[in-house]
Amino acid sequence: MGSCKVPYSVLLLCFYVGSLLVPQCLSIGDDANQTAVLLVNASEALGRPIPETLFGIFFEEINHAGAGGLWAELVSNRGFEAGGPDIPSNIDPWSIIGDEDSSLTLSTDRSSCFEHNKVALRMEVLCDTEGTNICPAGGVGIYNPGFWGMNIEKGKKYKVVLYVRSSGAINVSVSLTGPNGLETLATHDIIASFCDVATWTKMEVVLEANASNPNSRLQLTTTIKGVIWFDQVSAMPMETYKGHGFRSELVDMLADLKPKFIRFPGGCFVEGEWLRNAFRWKATIGPWEERPGHFGDVWMYWTDDGLGYFEFLQLSEDLGALPVWVFNSGISHNDQVNTSNVMPFVQEALDGIEFARGYPNSTWGSIRAAMGHPEPFDLRHVALGNEDCGKKNYRGNYVKFYNAIKRAYPDIKIITNCNRFSQKLDHPADFYDYHVYTSAKDMFSLAHRFDHASRNGAKAFVSEYAVTRNNAGKGNLLAALAEAAFLIGIEQNSDIVSMACYAPLFVNDNDRRWSPDAIVFNSSQLYGTPSYWAQHFFRESSSATILHSTLQPNTSLVASAIMWNNTDDGTSYLRIKIVNFGNNTVNLKIRVDGLEPNSIQLSGSNKTELTSGNLMDENSFKEPKKVNPNQNPLENASKDMDVVLLPYSLTAFDLLKGSSNIRTARTDSFSRSSF
Repeated sequence: MGSCKVPYSVLLLCFYVGSLLVPQCLSIGDDANQTAVLLVNASEALGRPIPETLFGIFFEEINHAGAGGLWAELVSNRGFEAGGPDIPSNIDPWSIIGDEDSSLTLSTDRSSCFEHNKVALRMEVLCDTEGTNICPAGGVGIYNPGFWGMNIEKGKKYKVVLYVRSSGAINVSVSLTGPNGLETLATHDIIASFCDVATWTKMEVVLEANASNPNSRLQLTTTIKGVIWFDQVSAMPMETYKGHGFRSELVDMLADLKPKFIRFPGGCFVEGEWLRNAFRWKATIGPWEERPGHFGDVWMYWTDDGLGYFEFLQLSEDLGALPVWVFNSGISHNDQVNTSNVMPFVQEALDGIEFARGYPNSTWGSIRAAMGHPEPFDLRHVALGNEDCGKKNYRGNYVKFYNAIKRAYPDIKIITNCNRFSQKLDHPADFYDYHVYTSAKDMFSLAHRFDHASRNGAKAFVSEYAVTRNNAGKGNLLAALAEAAFLIGIEQNSDIVSMACYAPLFVNDNDRRWSPDAIVFNSSQLYGTPSYWAQHFFRESSSATILHSTLQPNTSLVASAIMWNNTDDGTSYLRIKIVNFGNNTVNLKIRVDGLEPNSIQLSGSNKTELTSGNLMDENSFKEPKKVNPNQNPLENASKDMDVVLLPYSLTAFDLLKGSSNIRTARTDSFSRSSF
């Protein structure tokens, strides 16, 4: 390459004149390759800092994302409360072991020692070890299959906690077994005298599995005649993410995205179909045995709320992400509180902020401290409701919340549901929610959605986006490419878009309430959809510098350029991302101005592609990485280079900046890539 620096404006003019001579027959669908030029100005004068919180994640309790997913509890309906407070109640999925006519009878009563969880299971054993009605050799009792099977792994330990009382002495076998109960993976006998269990007593056992089975169950069995009551039966793996109760492999996939914030716990889950079933944070803190749980009537399943407000704050901290707490504004899908009566809801929100941020000797901060976290959590953002702007009382309620929060916590950033994009806000806000679920074609066109938006006023929080509808499948390449183009547009407009996250995050494959999703799992397996992998291309964008770039002709391509620093080794990269949303190969000339000659290093520069043989290709448990980023060293890394963009692809070029001494010192730079 020559060392002469051609001004950026001259390059642009030369390309514009040359482009007039390009034959117009090279449209999408032609067999011939297309050509294009991307001009990048890497000078700091034209660059703009990207917000440190630009890309994050959104967790909603949907698709059994938490109960039976992110939260590692193995027992479903552990407190026998899912059937409601009235008795007799449905104890599903608990089931009987033995003959109900001759061996035992099951019923529920309201004798629990827990004030908010009064329902307990009463098991009357009719058989015995002697006499005319002898129990089967394996005993009789109950079992719980968990959330479509418990994944029990050989050599791992599981802590089982249960509360028990009895009319006499007990000998209860606590076992992990195969799905039919014939294979015993681990077992322990709880033997206690009547004096020990005459009143409710907490029992704990640790089981170490001698074999593996992804469809296991928990059994409580006995061969002694009498009446035994059980309540709050829990089984958790001893190994969880940082010891905080989260399923490690699922959190690892979140950590790999390097999220800068976590929006939680919803979504519609926050609102409820009716306010009586909305998520209420105060009912989700404190000892897990005392949490009442609730029925999520939007997504239609019960949650024990082991994954509560405290746990969401803890997860944010564990991931190094800022929490974005969404709370109910006195509005559900079907009922709402009048503004004149909303102050108790306002106080509940203030109490929630104090729980997160208050001193350990404050009213609610002391409860957080008692739960093991005396230091405040770094709560800086709160959102008032979810998609409620059109509701009659939303604006009035919002102002009450806004004024009270700003008086007590003036630094907290408040997010409104009202979309400033469509009309000017009639109330104060730091951010406004922007949700978009649409087709792939429309999503690709939205790459320029914010190009001409006002630069004044509240910033946008794209808190839910995804390609949906028929051409999205369960999450395919087409959807991922369109979303990537949209995110490139957000990068380019990050002066007015401060935060963005995909939705939904998780789906248990046994309970798809919404599709597609970013991460799919069952009891023992998981994989990322192409949309998940597309987000990997944006992991370094937050806190980077967006550079001025021009793409010509601008047809099936969308591109951006950022400068980012690798905090692990102090190196600096120029990353160019391009989506080719057409069915033709594109020969792209990349021209970078504003860099010193020979400032791009060959060693350590990489090319990463996300593409596949078919637009509708999806990942699956059988082929978890069928559509997956593929990285290779970039052999022609330079300020000026010719590259090939495959049809329907997302490509990132990471050009390592530095002097020759960096090149020789960083011999393992490929293995330490951000991908």
